[in-house]
Amino acid sequence: MTQKIPQAVRQAFRAGGPARSRSLYGELHRRINRTAPPATPFEPPPRPLLSNLSHDLLDRILSDPHLHSSKCLSFFDFLLANQPSLSFRPNLQSHIILACRLLKATNFGGAERLLRSVMMNRNGPQKFSAVACVIEKCRVKARIRAKLLEMMFEVYSEDGSYNQASLAFDYMRKKGVRINERACTVHLLALKRSDQVGLCVEFFSKMVDSGIGISAFSLTVVVDGLCRYGAVKMARELVEQMSRKRVEPNVVTFNTLIDACVKWWDFHELDLVLLLMQKEGVKFNPDTYRFLIGGYTSFGWAKEAEKLILKMHDLGLKVDTHLYNLTIGAYGKVGSARSAVNLFDEMTDRGVEKNADTYWALISGLCEVGEMEEIIQYVGEMQRKGIQVGEVMMDRVVDAFCKRGMVDEAYNFLVNMEKRETKG
Repeated sequence: MTQKIPQAVRQAFRAGGPARSRSLYGELHRRINRTAPPATPFEPPPRPLLSNLSHDLLDRILSDPHLHSSKCLSFFDFLLANQPSLSFRPNLQSHIILACRLLKATNFGGAERLLRSVMMNRNGPQKFSAVACVIEKCRVKARIRAKLLEMMFEVYSEDGSYNQASLAFDYMRKKGVRINERACTVHLLALKRSDQVGLCVEFFSKMVDSGIGISAFSLTVVVDGLCRYGAVKMARELVEQMSRKRVEPNVVTFNTLIDACVKWWDFHELDLVLLLMQKEGVKFNPDTYRFLIGGYTSFGWAKEAEKLILKMHDLGLKVDTHLYNLTIGAYGKVGSARSAVNLFDEMTDRGVEKNADTYWALISGLCEVGEMEEIIQYVGEMQRKGIQVGEVMMDRVVDAFCKRGMVDEAYNFLVNMEKRETKG
């Protein structure tokens, strides 16, 4: 009766017999040990001997605790670099075995490079189902397995293989692997950069359901993704929902909502956001005021913007020239030139520097109501300060003169400006 040949014996014969296998193993072991990366590269054995290398023998070498992981990596790099001249090609299992050893040695950069080389290639991403099968075959400690899976999850995310990343995440949940929120945030950011807002929201829900500790940063990433597409209401409702689950939004979260509200001119939603901000006890920071003032002035709500400027001063916050310029310009556009002049004078009282845009905002508003004497006064002030008037402003003033039938005055203005420029 013919006995079955054991699997190990058949493999040994395929490798050229037990003696040849032991000889090759010993030779490779010695050469790998002599390697001192990165200074000394792996010294290859004779080509005929290396041609007998098998997957099983390679895995034995990579698993050998007497060989340093960095030396094994140098040997492995040699095999990968010499693929065109070798008949042997390391498989997925060999990559996983070595990656686990590198992770154990805290060589995270080497492990990631190795995983990326086998998971992402010209034929597309390696299917996670195949990776999972190999991991289950390898006897890996729980801590190393968790780090390996997390790294794979990040590699898939950064490569844009979002479906495979999602499968990796689901696998970790199923196996009870503790998932790091930082890795999840990397995935959220990758989805947002790719404009995959729907997937971003869907994945965030998975995070919440998984019991992962959600930070304000992760929440803000999703809120920002929604706001970019004008889904401000959905973003605000998400913040409310997460607040009930004791995920506290911070001022950056609210600033993201406020900025979106004013850009989309959704002031009804803005009121709800500000009420929620007050309820959560989150205070304004300088960016909050800037977003609100920018939004109010773009909508012509100059008085509301000025109130915020005064509040900033009361709180000791720095109010820059740009915020004054926006508000002065808003007053001018709605025909409140006198309020614009008062705010302009307040800049002087508070020592805020004026620039060409400040004068443009003021003079343009005065042109709207025909305060020509004041216009000439402020143009002269600009010149005394060495601020260039510019052709656009000159055309604006001339047009204001002409609209009021003051053609001679317009001509005299141009002549005087030309004389001053010649003297300058």
